[in-house]
Amino acid sequence: MKFKVDQNLPTEFAPILRQAGHDALTVFDQALGGAPDPQIVAVCQREGRMLITADLDLSDLRQYPPARHPGFIVLRLRRQARPQQIAALQSILPLLNTTPLANRLWIVEETRVRIRGGEEP
Repeated sequence: MKFKVDQNLPTEFAPILRQAGHDALTVFDQALGGAPDPQIVAVCQREGRMLITADLDLSDLRQYPPARHPGFIVLRLRRQARPQQIAALQSILPLLNTTPLANRLWIVEETRVRIRGGEEP
């Protein structure tokens, strides 16, 4: 799968994803640091990349309907510190190969993953 790691997550996410066999870039790899959400989402759409973020705005189904986007993984953690974020990513790595992500919104919490969407565009 192809992923883009948002600026509000550790850059270590990209190598972790690559080690798991995925194609992963950060927004900084493409000079998108500080870019507004719509611009980052548009780039993800063009590239067919799922965006991994801690930005809760991207979990708004009205503004970003899953069927119109490659997919989003939103980390909704009580503590957004680097160790907790990396642990959350590592906990979902097995799911990335077994659970559909395309056109879906994943909300990742400490103890569960909620998945919304799945309709084809």
